[in-house]
Amino acid sequence: MNPTENTTSADAPEPDQPENLEAQLSAIDGMLSSLKKAPGDSLVPVAEQRCGLVAIVGKPNVGKSTLLNALVGQKISITSRKAQTTRHRITGIRTRGATQFVFVDTPGFQTHHNNALNRSLNKTVLGAVGDVDLILFVVEAGSFTLADAKVLSLLKQDIPVLLIANKLDNIHRRAEIAPWLKTMHERHAFAEFVPMSAKNAKDIERLFDICAKFLPQQAWWYAEDELTDRSEKFLASETVREKLFRLTGDELPYTSTIVIDKFEEEPPAKKGQKRLLRIAATIVVERDGHKAMVIGDKGERIKRIGMETRVELEKALDAKVFIEMWVKVRSGWADDEARVRSFGYE
Repeated sequence: MNPTENTTSADAPEPDQPENLEAQLSAIDGMLSSLKKAPGDSLVPVAEQRCGLVAIVGKPNVGKSTLLNALVGQKISITSRKAQTTRHRITGIRTRGATQFVFVDTPGFQTHHNNALNRSLNKTVLGAVGDVDLILFVVEAGSFTLADAKVLSLLKQDIPVLLIANKLDNIHRRAEIAPWLKTMHERHAFAEFVPMSAKNAKDIERLFDICAKFLPQQAWWYAEDELTDRSEKFLASETVREKLFRLTGDELPYTSTIVIDKFEEEPPAKKGQKRLLRIAATIVVERDGHKAMVIGDKGERIKRIGMETRVELEKALDAKVFIEMWVKVRSGWADDEARVRSFGYE
């Protein structure tokens, strides 16, 4: 097999002012214990519907995509320990009761390497926070870095912002977070403080209840059962990229990207069978050494990337998937404005 062509089958209400510090800290004590479950989804008259845009922002690798997936109830945004994983404005939709939440996950704001790719990513962030009803500013509970400060400086004062203190499970004592919370309120007039863990279902339910009161009364934009406005082709590309990063760790630069060359659907051959998706994907890297890294010894790594991608897509898209993969070198693509646009970045 040619190593360059390895394949594998495979009117919104005024926001409540923050409660006093002591009341907020008291709330932390019982926040991770039992909470009432929010009412289930139901169809409601248009006159009673609420709908609005909620942007999820924060520095790279702070848990934004994990939070989005938890809010939607299904994986629609890729996650990785590698920073700067999310590169597009990903929309997640969740309808609960009379309210439809349209969540926008954004790339982490880039403060290093002023190349064409990072300029594109930052443009996406600025576009997302400029015209929404509510912003979820995600930080790690007890932490505030220069990267956090840069993102906070982008937020408009006329849009309510919730301070999402994520990874609360890493805080062991209330005394550890009290001074931090006081300084955060001095930095920005947050509408509310929401300490939580994106991995805790009860915290997610509580966040829905908090967000709902900030969304305007208007008709839903999407069908009640829709989860994202992204295409299956886009989801396929993101899945390949996630597996690529997970299986190469920190060895592979984040500038590697995926191009879907073919995405074809064939109807079921027989009644009761699943449709067939034929996908051809190219992994684009910047150096020959990166190419060898992706392919792996005797093509084992790219085969595993393809296999894990196929398994996840078959489950997510309820289809039989056949996927082919290639690896190509495009030196300097991340600093080439035209090529960045050709690869699907705004």
